[in-house]
Amino acid sequence: MASKGPRVIITLECTEARKIGKSPSRYTTTKNKKTHPERLETKKYNKFLRRHTLHKEIK
Repeated sequence: MASKGPRVIITLECTEARKIGKSPSRYTTTKNKKTHPERLETKKYNKFLRRHTLHKEIK
């Protein structure tokens, strides 16, 4: 069901896991598209690599 307003659900995917052939970890969160139109980047925990890695927003 579509939500009203500028808030959208986004998916964050690990950038380092694919380079070494492991399964990428993914997180879902929300963001306000009006105030933050650029793609979100944050450090999150990757359970396959067992460390914190950079996660970027994917489409």
